[in-house]
Amino acid sequence: MKENIITISPEIQSGAPVFTGTRVPVKNLFDYIKGGDTIDEFLLHFPSVKREQVEFLKGMRKTISVEELKKEQNY
Repeated sequence: MKENIITISPEIQSGAPVFTGTRVPVKNLFDYIKGGDTIDEFLLHFPSVKREQVEFLKGMRKTISVEELKKEQNY
């Protein structure tokens, strides 16, 4: 399911995991949540990201790290 949610490519944002179909780094979501912002606020600022992508990652954020995502994609 991650392949529909996250893209990791050295040609997009220097290989940082981004939401598929966007250039929005996944880290931005984690920063918003850590800062106390809501998903709605995040989506307002990043309208190219789909709610389904955010909901999936929000649920996964404690079980998977950005570094693990990079290793999985061999970057």
